[in-house]
Amino acid sequence: MSSVLYDAQGPRAKRRNVLYTVLFIAALAALVWWVYTSLDEKNQLEWALWKPYFGGGTEAYSTYIWPGLQNTLKAAALAMIIALPLGAVLGIARLSDHAWVRGPATVVVEFFRAIPVLVLMIFGNELYSQYTDVSSDDRPLYAVVTGLVLYNASVLAEIVRAGILALPKGQSEAAMAIGLRKNQVMRLILLPQAVTAMLPAIVSQLVVIVKDTALGGAVLTFPELLAAANTMSGYYGANTIASFTIVALIFVILNFSLTSFAGWLEGRLRRRKKSTGAVLGAQGVANIPGTAATGAGGAPGGVDLSGLLADDGPQDAGKVD
Repeated sequence: MSSVLYDAQGPRAKRRNVLYTVLFIAALAALVWWVYTSLDEKNQLEWALWKPYFGGGTEAYSTYIWPGLQNTLKAAALAMIIALPLGAVLGIARLSDHAWVRGPATVVVEFFRAIPVLVLMIFGNELYSQYTDVSSDDRPLYAVVTGLVLYNASVLAEIVRAGILALPKGQSEAAMAIGLRKNQVMRLILLPQAVTAMLPAIVSQLVVIVKDTALGGAVLTFPELLAAANTMSGYYGANTIASFTIVALIFVILNFSLTSFAGWLEGRLRRRKKSTGAVLGAQGVANIPGTAATGAGGAPGGVDLSGLLADDGPQDAGKVD
């Protein structure tokens, strides 16, 4: 059976795909076996190295992993809370008809989007060190959040701008035709539709925020989850592979939870926006904010459409006297 995207496979194509699948599984199994034997030869699979995490004790989690995870979540949450609205404002500002709004927003977005986030973190750390009274204990957190906000807000601004521009032009034209002002068109018509389309890209950027917190631990001594793995492996003695494996699994769980929640939210938003099939009457159009001046629904100065919405209106609408 054919599909919209591709033609149905023939017998030769099916045999070829089965062969490719078998070869891929064999290569994957060989790779897993090579990794296993290499670790076993280096004595990295000994139970003594993994016991702190699976042996029933909680010292590794309470002393190292949990404090590092708290700092990771704190930095990521602060960056998300600030970067999301800032990115939305910058993205909308880039669509402004006023050059004095559009120009500075474009410069800010293009400038910070072109600088590596690690450079922004280092710059922020020096800025807080030289020109503020932030303590040395809190300075790494401030620097990490600053770098994440500046970079990711710029990227999110482009996501917002692209999401709004991707909507059909007729959406804006129809909204303006019923008398909505531009800010109402953006707030009531474009943004609610664009958010659903932008959600996968936004979530991908939020995942980047969570992972980039590790840069602060590597360079600025920010005590996040990855930095905790270094300290932990040194304390338990040469179990670097085990420590970083546990930390990697925690990052996978965090990001998978974030993407799963976003997928659920996107599905819920799409279901809520499905049309009910109800026909909007003239009075319903007149009740839309900003349409009174257009005279819709028989408002003063406009055309009275109520006659077309009478009980026998649709039957007589196509008749010609």
